[in-house]
Amino acid sequence: MRFGILGPLRVGGGESTVTAGRDRIVLAMLLLRAGRLVPVDELVDAVWEDRPPATARAQLQTCVSRLRRRFTELELAPDLIVTDPAGYGVRTVPTDLDAEVFTRGVEAARAAATAGRLVDARVEFRAALALWRGPALGGIPSRSVRRRAQALDEQRLTALEECVDVELRLGQAAELIEELAESVDRHPLRERLRGQLMLALSAVGRQADALAVYREGRRFYADELGIEPGVELQELHQRVLAGDLALAGREARPTAPVRSLPRAIGDFTGRQQTMARLVKEVEAGARIQLIDGMAGSGKTTLAVHLATALADDYPDAQLYIDLHGHSERTPLTPAAAVATLLRQLGVPAERVPTSQDDRLALWRSELAGRRALLVLDNAATADQVTPLLPNGSHCLILITSRRRLVGVDEGRPSSLPVLDSDEAVELLGRVVGVDRVAAEPEAATKVVQRCGHLPLAIRLAGARLAHRPRWRIADLAERLSTRPDPLAEFEAGERSVGRAFALSYAQVSPVAQRAFRLLGLHPGVRFDKSVAAVLAELSLPEAQDLLDELVDAHLVEEAEPGRYRLHDLVREYARTLVAEPERTVERRGGIERLLDHHLHVATAIARERELSALRSLIVVGEPLRPDLVMLVAEQGRAWLDENLAAWTALVRLAETEGFLRYCWQLARACWHAQFEGGRLDELIETHSIGLRAAEELGDDRAVGMMLNYLASAHYRLGDFPTAIRVMERSLDIFRRLGLQYEYRNTLGNLGTAYAANFQFRRARESYDAARALATRMGDTTALANELNNLTITLLLWGRHDEALHTARRHLGIAREIGDMRRLGNAFGHLGMVRHRMGDVAPAARLLRVALRFKRQMGARFGEGEVLNEIGMMEREAGRPEEAADLHRAALVAMTEAGDRIGQCGSRNLLARAILDQGDVSSALDLHRRVLVDATGLGSLHEQGRALEGIARCLLATDPAAARAHLTRALALFRQIESPDQHEVERLLTELG
Repeated sequence: MRFGILGPLRVGGGESTVTAGRDRIVLAMLLLRAGRLVPVDELVDAVWEDRPPATARAQLQTCVSRLRRRFTELELAPDLIVTDPAGYGVRTVPTDLDAEVFTRGVEAARAAATAGRLVDARVEFRAALALWRGPALGGIPSRSVRRRAQALDEQRLTALEECVDVELRLGQAAELIEELAESVDRHPLRERLRGQLMLALSAVGRQADALAVYREGRRFYADELGIEPGVELQELHQRVLAGDLALAGREARPTAPVRSLPRAIGDFTGRQQTMARLVKEVEAGARIQLIDGMAGSGKTTLAVHLATALADDYPDAQLYIDLHGHSERTPLTPAAAVATLLRQLGVPAERVPTSQDDRLALWRSELAGRRALLVLDNAATADQVTPLLPNGSHCLILITSRRRLVGVDEGRPSSLPVLDSDEAVELLGRVVGVDRVAAEPEAATKVVQRCGHLPLAIRLAGARLAHRPRWRIADLAERLSTRPDPLAEFEAGERSVGRAFALSYAQVSPVAQRAFRLLGLHPGVRFDKSVAAVLAELSLPEAQDLLDELVDAHLVEEAEPGRYRLHDLVREYARTLVAEPERTVERRGGIERLLDHHLHVATAIARERELSALRSLIVVGEPLRPDLVMLVAEQGRAWLDENLAAWTALVRLAETEGFLRYCWQLARACWHAQFEGGRLDELIETHSIGLRAAEELGDDRAVGMMLNYLASAHYRLGDFPTAIRVMERSLDIFRRLGLQYEYRNTLGNLGTAYAANFQFRRARESYDAARALATRMGDTTALANELNNLTITLLLWGRHDEALHTARRHLGIAREIGDMRRLGNAFGHLGMVRHRMGDVAPAARLLRVALRFKRQMGARFGEGEVLNEIGMMEREAGRPEEAADLHRAALVAMTEAGDRIGQCGSRNLLARAILDQGDVSSALDLHRRVLVDATGLGSLHEQGRALEGIARCLLATDPAAARAHLTRALALFRQIESPDQHEVERLLTELG
């Protein structure tokens, strides 16, 4: 650029300028209207303003002459300044003037933003803004120049605001805070900048600072202008107050770019032509690359190497996922895969939707505007990967599969052959040493031929040779040529990868060979030495020694200290060996030991974690390895967390192999961990398998148990009718069998489902029957559970006297038992009852005690429940600000607990508190939001409370609309027998 006006005047493309004051004004005026003539009168006014001399025109000509001489000194053509009878002008091309380059850059950025290409928009905006060196034409005091320069300054601020909007959408709030704070200090009256600073602060959890920014602006507007902030800034302030942005801040992802690619191997060999072609295709716009080939051909290695090479072009996210299309594990569903990818992007687990469609929508939204690279490794079918493909042209997707994925639209296929002879020998040299290969070139050629030129086979065979320095390569070639081929399906010409596995297998001891075969039975990705000890019937030290031997042989990989895995092909080889007919007894024995170990460890941990009495758990008999069960069970929740991912595969293995009793026992043993961890899809699958197995066994007791716990998933998902239907079937079975304990347990669960569905009478009947049974059976723990559940049901029903009596009984029994969780429930529910009865002081004491218990236990739902109750008391006492803070804290707790109906309740209460603060519009907006959410969840109670809240907001301004909303709320409350109907009836009466 030859001229610069976005800052101090610059001429000639560097730091050069024009020093004479009048000359600077004239050139500034010409550049401000580059490409057009500026009338002489305007130039005279700009230079001399109100007092031009009689010789002004002559002096103006002198200024122009000096400018032309200065141009010549700076190696610019003097005829760039045009003289015309009407005035003067400067001729420029599009790249001459920084202001014109800035304008085109901003236009390109806006076009990219409109098209949804947010990353491109950000790049264009920042490039345009980087042209600015300070205020436009700084240092030139002419009024005419300053007036036109201020218009440029305004354009810069507008572009900055638009750029910030884009960057906030890209999740870059943390990086913007300092820049925005400085901009607000320089331009305190710009409401858009102030609002953006509030958004950025809220997005990183600094809600208090965001509110302070608003208060400072409000004082400034009042002092300087005598006005209130604009509507948009006020609405943003209310969103911060309502907790929406505070919650978003707690969920905000890290703003650092995502880097999830595996490490690229350092000795990548061959594929140069393939790499060059793929890079060229990607640069030409082929955004979906399909890399297929046989097992062991290096598809993943190539994809990771290509991704690493192109990573700088995709700075926002580099993601990787193994789809398990060809592994012992069941291929990941699109829903499971996208959940993992969302977690890689930093999306909190509680924000990941339940349904596949919603997850995929969130996935596409998260990638919108990002320049991201995605490796989908080990795909099974086109149907598996197609839903995962993001929209737009700013993402690169690399897909690997053993199959040709002909159904992927826009996919550019690359079928990966085996290495050619030279590449294969080069790879062998990198593994065993270049000098050894150079000394025996013919033997090296034979080795790679026996390996079928497959990279994985060459690496495994070469690793054996590398650890045997006294072997000749010819020795390895001979061994490879004399071994059988156990993996005939993985053939490359006349050779197969199985020959390499067989050689490695033959080099370990017989006891290690047996352990290796049995490890192929494990369905999980990782295992530890206890699993090896169980399968191979060894002590832990013996199992550790064998694992070390297998790691040395590259038959087992130590993924991290103490955690091991088998490569997919190695596991296939182990499975093939253990599936041979002569090893039937060995195989079935190994499977039984594996199932038995996991069953007993999970049961031991569950007995420590569940509230239920021990009889509520399955009776599993004595474990085959009690020594290992006791040792492993001490790991507690950590062991469950590590093994939960493989639990469904374990239950499926039991079903496939005919170990039907283990199917339902394993499902029950891990119920609590799956339920508490929100793994509801897995809970449904394991218990459905368990149900099938129990039915096939004709074990009605197990059928009833599976139905009872299967219903819990439907309950947590908010599908109360299904939960009730399934539990009623379970109840019928236990009644018919005369199993009083199981019957009583299911009765209580059924009552809870009835209560959640606002069927209070049926809930009361179930609780009464369950309590009567618990009393006859002398089961104090069960009685406490039923009293707890009955208390909350009576409270919801509006039967406060009965609720008080029941809560006091529950508290007495909870004290006898001494369980902290039950005490927290008892104090909390008793405090809620006392509050509803008007006993405010004792209610407050009880609720404070309950809150301490809840926080000590980390019971987030219970904490939210108590915080909401205390918040209601604060509002009723005329302290709506304190109430709002409590409801916001409750909202965060409910969100972290994953309870969506609890979130609706917290927001309804928060809106009431905001209304009492006098902010009608914010309260109305919040109630309307809850109405939409509650309708989607099917929660009639929260719908009614939202409708009532909307009516309260409209009472003063639109009585007719208020009446309509109250009438709808009353119909809902009457339908579910909610005592809230009485308050609505009172409001309708007041309306007349």
